Amino acid sequence: MTKSEIRVQYSGFIVFATRLLSIATGLGFTLMLTRSITQQQLGIWSNVNDILAYFVFLAGAFPFWALRFAARDMEGSIKTGLMANLTVSMIATIIYLPTIPIIMSLLHISETYIIIYLIASMQIIESHLITMLEACLQAKMPQAVGYGLVVEEFCKVPLAYILIIKLQQPLLGALLSIIIACTVQIAYYFKLLSKELKQPIKWSYVKEWVKGSTINIYYSVGARIAALVFIMLIAYNPIAGPAARGQYQAAMYISNIIIYSSYLSFALYPKLLAENRVQDITTSLKSVLMFAVPMTVGAIALADSYLIIQAPATKIYLVAVPILIILAVNAFVQVISGFFQSVLFGLEKTDEKAKIPLRKLVKSPLFKALTLPYVHSAIALPTTFYLLTNFAKDQPISAAIYVSIIDTVARSVTFLILYIILWKMVKINIPWMNIAKYSVAAAFMALFLFLIPHPTAATLIFGVTIIAGIIYFALLTVIDKEARELIRSIWQEIKFKIKGEI
Repeated sequence: MTKSEIRVQYSGFIVFATRLLSIATGLGFTLMLTRSITQQQLGIWSNVNDILAYFVFLAGAFPFWALRFAARDMEGSIKTGLMANLTVSMIATIIYLPTIPIIMSLLHISETYIIIYLIASMQIIESHLITMLEACLQAKMPQAVGYGLVVEEFCKVPLAYILIIKLQQPLLGALLSIIIACTVQIAYYFKLLSKELKQPIKWSYVKEWVKGSTINIYYSVGARIAALVFIMLIAYNPIAGPAARGQYQAAMYISNIIIYSSYLSFALYPKLLAENRVQDITTSLKSVLMFAVPMTVGAIALADSYLIIQAPATKIYLVAVPILIILAVNAFVQVISGFFQSVLFGLEKTDEKAKIPLRKLVKSPLFKALTLPYVHSAIALPTTFYLLTNFAKDQPISAAIYVSIIDTVARSVTFLILYIILWKMVKINIPWMNIAKYSVAAAFMALFLFLIPHPTAATLIFGVTIIAGIIYFALLTVIDKEARELIRSIWQEIKFKIKGEI
């Protein structure tokens, strides 16, 4: 596939659709896990991922540049990127293994979980490989990332059923099912990129990426500093901390679904890199908002049902309703912020000659955008420390609510700054009238959800969610001509593309 063949709406919709499909498989996986463990164990499970994040924070440094090089058809960029990221992953794993017992001791985590933390090291290598492979696929065939997700999900869930339910190994089983499924996904991606992997390795690219990755590392360090709030949730509350982290995670499982709407613009970034089609920005933003608005409203209106489903027998996560409401707003802000960030990255041309002048890069809007995690940290960390140590001692729900509010406020501030930075680069036509129509349709959908009795059974919750979606889109197609045309356009592109691939 050449860069001109990337179809923004088709690719974005395919990735988004597969993400929606993964809601069912992901929910199945989550329910098998949450119904088999205590909320304290869920906190431990979340902590494993929190700690791993500090050992994979470099995973996106080289892929950021490899994507940009591959989108511009630089020979050998894909194979070079894979070898470079594999090397980084091996170094990170070697550091992780002897460090994890010390971290567990500092966080007062029982040694009985050591095997979980050690086996999790395999995810470091997989994360680096998948990040690079998906970056390269995004540059060449964005829709393939969606197909890879389907492969991973349909391997993970059956394995989880055998290991968690049948063999009664919840934490270990969940971890192994993810590791094995990701291995299959990696193999699938290698097959798709087999032609590009025959090209020669060009270490000259790595030299440029190392220079450019200075700002990527700068960004990643900032992001990891901002994420310290989750470590603080346990570190400054050793008794109630795991329960607080578990409640937060239960709400986050639902709110993260809203972020899937961002995949509707998945192909916009490489398209802007390759062709600089500014006119695609507003159309892509409409697609994202058309789904992000009702998904956010739905998560808020049906919050109790989505949380009860994770532990219907005890309903222990029902108290996390206010956390989910706050995180739903947080996720919506994250979707819009991510969209504008991808536009900014796509319009940045500093590296278009396969050279990365560091001095010029530091003065660019891209560097300003990558500084925003430090602004986030400056707001979130001291505030979190103050509230956790003074007002949330041994109060898991209060602690989780404080962290969710603080993170949402900090994210909103950085979003406004990002918008100002981008506005100075390009004047984006914000579709306010469309947003108003999406909001009206979503309001009627919310009214329906508020008026009906909220179900607790999984099948009924899925049914109500589908009905709510039908209400939203039925009303939207009546009041918004552009929505009808956009949906028709996406469907025509899908049919055209399917015929072309067949």
